[in-house]
Amino acid sequence: MNARIRAVFEDVGARGWLHAVALDDPGSTVEVDADGIVPLASVYKLPLLAGFCRLVDLGAVDPRQQLTLDPAVKTAGPTGLSLFADPVTASLRDLALSMMTASDNASADALLDIVGLRRLAEILESFGLQRTWVRRGTAGNLRDLQRRTGTNDPDAALAVLADNDQTDPAGVYEAAHASASTAREMTYLLRRLWSGELLSAGQTEFVRAVMHRQIFTQRLASGFPHDGVLVAGKTGTFGALRHEVGVVTLPGGAAYAIAVYTLTARGDFRQPRVDAAIGEAARLAVDLLR
Repeated sequence: MNARIRAVFEDVGARGWLHAVALDDPGSTVEVDADGIVPLASVYKLPLLAGFCRLVDLGAVDPRQQLTLDPAVKTAGPTGLSLFADPVTASLRDLALSMMTASDNASADALLDIVGLRRLAEILESFGLQRTWVRRGTAGNLRDLQRRTGTNDPDAALAVLADNDQTDPAGVYEAAHASASTAREMTYLLRRLWSGELLSAGQTEFVRAVMHRQIFTQRLASGFPHDGVLVAGKTGTFGALRHEVGVVTLPGGAAYAIAVYTLTARGDFRQPRVDAAIGEAARLAVDLLR
């Protein structure tokens, strides 16, 4: 079966990393290079959400605190408040909602400023994550990409990655230069979040709810095109990186934590065959676990 999953990635010209585990049987897993450390792209927003929710539980952050995002300085992005032309005021918990449901970069960077890189690192270590690092937010990623591409704005820098006639800038997909983790550690985090081990009942439910409301269905969910199957996920996209991690719950209640990372041969923004391959690899993994 692992060979079949590898073939799914190879058929679309991608390198793949995968880890899947049954939530009620942590010893039952499916793995493809599950310990490789890979840049997370927007999947970093999941550990950020977990860290934010832990601070809410500790009373260190008020989720109802209002924050105004200034369009002159907020992080650029293709979705959510990143697109708004005027100042927007929202609560921290609503920023977390936008970050997870629409992968809103502006909301994510605003939350990361509240949580703090050092404090988040301490929380993730307390969660038992030894190979997961959030080194910077999206604004930092875009600044680094502009430096590597010699461009003056984020759109121009991203256009360089999308141009298949140009060589990718050195180091742009190296885990040492980005927020990164392994597929195994992301399913470990998901399993502990879903079990309620890490957060209060209220914050555990908040994490589940926002992940179930994610608007993107072309990756993990494409492998389970049935109304009775619930998919709670978080995607990540940056150049040739296309990921999703999440929990798939079948009609009978059996649930599986799955992390799929890919590095594609091309940098096109739209790669539907690779998106579908992520869903197909996840379906094969769940079939084996069943």
